[in-house]
Amino acid sequence: MQIPHDTRRALDVVVALVNTAAEADQPDGLADLGSLRAFVREYDISDVGELGARDLAGVRTVRGKFAQVFAAPTARAAASLINELVATAGTTPQLTDHDGYDWHVHYFAPGASLGDHLAADGGMALAFIVVAGEQERLRRCEAPDCRRAFVDLSRNRSRRYCDSRTCGNRLHVAAYRARRKEADAGPADHSEQEQVVHAGQQQQGADHP
Repeated sequence: MQIPHDTRRALDVVVALVNTAAEADQPDGLADLGSLRAFVREYDISDVGELGARDLAGVRTVRGKFAQVFAAPTARAAASLINELVATAGTTPQLTDHDGYDWHVHYFAPGASLGDHLAADGGMALAFIVVAGEQERLRRCEAPDCRRAFVDLSRNRSRRYCDSRTCGNRLHVAAYRARRKEADAGPADHSEQEQVVHAGQQQQGADHP
């Protein structure tokens, strides 16, 4: 699937943001302003001013909306959520070539809050996926102990696991070990069954001389 660079980058931010949500085995990745600032630095989000408590609350709200898009059962449901996101953000498309990047489109309005910034750019990136008829590529990891979001960009839409925790490798190793254990236990179990049958036959012989 061919995705423009700026769209791919926005999708990476969407996925990373969704995956900051608290899970059973991990705390909230946006617990405070310090973690929000670290997120902005890590993903090199441009045009961000001084951040405050309102920004933290706004970004958490957008995170929840993005998570709903990943959980949407149909393209129509996803489209409705995305429309709401970009409308609320006041989307204003602008061509830009900042910081040495080639020409690309920013969808957030000048001076937008960080939440609206992420909602606009991330929402339009998700819209690209839906318009392409690829909404099913917005997935959650199928590992039993992981529900992290990811965008399946495999050619045949066959990816099942995220790559942040090597979930696929962990499950393959576990399945391999289970098969080995079963194979190793098989002959022993068969021998034990033969011993039980033989003992039963001996007992029958003793009961019927």
